[in-house]
Formats: sequence, C-alpha cells, structure tokens
Amino acid sequence: MTSLASTIAADIQPIRHSSIPAKVGLTLALAALADWLFYAQRTGLSLTLFALAIVCVSVLFNQASLDLRRAGIGAAVLVAGLMPAVEELNTLSFLILVTSLTIALLLATNPETTGLADRARALRNFVLFGPFRFFPEALQVFNMSAFTRGIALWLLPAALGTVFVALFAAANPVIEQWVSLLNPRLIFDHVSIPRVLFWTMMLALVWPFIHVRWRRRTVVTTDVTAVLVPPALPPMVSAEFLGASTILRSLILFNLLFAAQSVLDGIYLWGHVALPANMTYAAYAHRGAYPLIATALLAAAFVMVAMRPGGPAEKSRVIRPLVYLWVGQNVLLVASSILRLDLYVDIYMLTYWRIAAFIWMGLVALGLILIVARIALKRSNRWLVGANLIALTIVLYSCSLVNFDAFIADYNVAHSRQVIGFGEPVDIAYLMQLGPQALPAIEKVMPSRPEYDLVGRDRLLEAQRLDMTWRAWGFRSWRLQRKLDAGARSKSSSQPAG
Repeated sequence: MTSLASTIAADIQPIRHSSIPAKVGLTLALAALADWLFYAQRTGLSLTLFALAIVCVSVLFNQASLDLRRAGIGAAVLVAGLMPAVEELNTLSFLILVTSLTIALLLATNPETTGLADRARALRNFVLFGPFRFFPEALQVFNMSAFTRGIALWLLPAALGTVFVALFAAANPVIEQWVSLLNPRLIFDHVSIPRVLFWTMMLALVWPFIHVRWRRRTVVTTDVTAVLVPPALPPMVSAEFLGASTILRSLILFNLLFAAQSVLDGIYLWGHVALPANMTYAAYAHRGAYPLIATALLAAAFVMVAMRPGGPAEKSRVIRPLVYLWVGQNVLLVASSILRLDLYVDIYMLTYWRIAAFIWMGLVALGLILIVARIALKRSNRWLVGANLIALTIVLYSCSLVNFDAFIADYNVAHSRQVIGFGEPVDIAYLMQLGPQALPAIEKVMPSRPEYDLVGRDRLLEAQRLDMTWRAWGFRSWRLQRKLDAGARSKSSSQPAG
C-alpha cells in the first residue's frame, strides 16, 4: 500500500516551476511582440498570430505536464476559437478566442479537473488572480538576500504610494506644484507612459499562460488506504511581498501621505485660505472630488486584502491602530470630496450625475466604516459584503421613492440668478429634459424668461396628460396634476374679471 501511495503521489505532484529567468525573458519577448503587433496599429490577423505565439511558448515550458489526449482536445478547442477571429475580429470573436485559449490551456495542463464545477472554479481563479501574479513571481529571479528582501518589502508601499501621490496631485493643485518641482518631465519626455502601461498589461496577461499554476491534488496516506484531497491554493504572492512587515511599512507611508492631503484640505477647503494663482474654488472642487473617491476605493481594497481574516496583520497590535487611523483619514477624505462637490453644485447647479455622486460618496464612506467594524468585531469578508449589500439595497429602495426630477428643478430654480440675484442663470433646456415633474419649478421663472419655449411647455403638459391615462397612471403623476390644477385655479382667480 505504501508503494502504491508513493506511485500515486509521484504521478500527481504539482508542476515544477523551474527556469523562472527563462520564463521571464520569453514573457518580455512576447510583450515586445505584442508591442510590434498591436501598439498604435489596427488589429486583425495579428491577434491570431499572437495567440499562436503564446501557445508555442506555453507548450515549451509546460510540456512535462501535457496529457496527449487532453492536449488534442485542447488543440481542437483552440482551433475552433481561432476561426471566428480569422473570419473577422470583433468583440464577440475576441471573447471567443480568449475563452478558447484559456480552456485549451486548462485541458492540456490540468488533467485533475474532470468535473464541470472543478473546471469552472479553476478558470475563475485563473481569470481573477492570474494577471496579478507576474510581478511578485518574477521576483524569484533574484536571490532573496537581505538587500533584495528589503527591496521586496518596500516594493508594494512604494508602488501604491506613487499611485496615491498621483491621485492627490490630480486632486490638489498644491501637491501638483510640489510634484512638479521634481521635474518628472525629464523622464516623461523620453518615456511614453501609455506604452509603459501597455507593456505592463501585456506582461500581466501573458505570464499566467507561461508560468502555469493550477489547484493540485496531494496524497494523504493512512494505515488503510491512500486518499486524494485537494489542498489549499498556493499563495498568490510570497509572504515577503504581502506579509506583516510590508503592510506595516505601507500603513506608515500611507498615513503620512494622507495626513499631508488632509492638512492641505483643512487649510484651503475648510479654512478658506486663498488658493494658488489661476485656481478658483469651483475648479478646485470639481477637480478634486473624483480622484479622491478613487483614492478611497483603492485604500479600501488594500485594507481588505491586508487585514484578511486569519492573516498575520489582523493579529498585530501595531498594525491594527494604523489601519483604524488610515480608514479614519479616508472617511475624512470622502467628507472633503462631498464638500468639494457641494461647492461645485452651488455654482453650477444640480444634475442627476451630481446627485449620484453624492450618494456614491456616502456609500463609500459607509463601506469604510463597515470595514473598521469587520476588523473590530472579527467578522468575515462575507459579513462585510452582506452588510454593504444591505446598505446598497436600502439606498436604492429609498431612491426609488424620491422625486429627483422635481427636486433638481426646484433646487436649480431656487439657486438661480433669477431668484437670488447672482450666480448662474437657470438652464431651462435642462429642466425641460427632466420631464413633466419640472413644470412647477419652470412656472416660477416664466415671467423672468421671455425667451421661454412655450412649445416645450406644451410638450411637457401633453406628456403629463398621457401620464394620467389609466394605463400610465402613477401616484407621483397624480400629485403633480393636483399641483398644476391648483396653480391654474390660483392664476385664474388672481386675474381681474373681464
């Protein structure tokens, strides 16, 4: 029995990933080929040629794990997937090609996935996690001495810190001036940022096909028999890359960066100190809101990954307070974004997209608070997702009961130049796009707008009349009709008798 178990174990050992430098080299070569085939070029047959190049390199490095029968089936799947792309490359044929390439790789190199559920799970892990493996796994090229280990520990903090600085520079003109003092144009004049991003994307997409990793089975022997059990997936990144030391360095750096942004917001946004030259509060507000929300979302994703249940960071007494501090700064960041958008709305009026932005920012702030609650209460990520879904459901249900058309119209009229004497004039054309619910607000500014489009008003009244038919009847339309009828009676009674 022992010899049998040893034989089985030898047959199903995980694929050995040797020759990492050669794999990295050919992955770079494939990225260079993609640059030549695709960058600033029209794409057609070139995509099929690139897919075949990926197949050749993948077979070269994974031939030891190939099963000839399954490889033949995979080749048939691949040929079938290439045919629509050869016929004509469009969105559908592109998706078919990518899907067939992935399924062919699964069939050829992972004979242990025999059931549909196993294959679906393997493909899900491949699609979701595969593109994020290149950079941490390519570090295996280096000998992890103390020096390279130190670089690995600072790689994630430096990369994310650079992203945060770029977002802050997009949101804050003061930080942008500080960054400009570093004179990055000396580098950017010789480096094409879009091309660097293209290479990065291609390296991430090609690597999973070269350095193949699937869920593998191991053998657990007992006194009676040998039992095949699926082990846990291998870590996507090394402990050095996302361990407690890396997370601690990241949080210290991120807290300092966010503190600088919060202090500047406190000075210019909350303290109303004069802005730099050629910068208005409206431009400052509009420019800053959305990059800061992107920053908060990225920060939330990092906290969820770093503070995963049972991870080394979750148990640290030093890391936990830093996480709380950083999430608190992110909530303050969202509050600043809401204030920025409010300043912008005060000047340029309210629209559906700006209301959606307010609601979205509130949900982001609530999500950050729920992340803190998950960590403090030691709940699972499933609890966090459920709590966010409940909050989203409540918000969407509440929004379904709000008359946003009338609210936007009333707000814009009440804050227009015609009513308060300064600011922007009311945009009648936009109010008419809101539909009949904007009619009461439009009626308020009719005397001050002789150019008001009476044809447009009649069109809205006709739409309202159609909304009052029994097939289209709604309680909101009924309330509007009562208001319009009351306004018409009031107007007729105020006119002198003939």
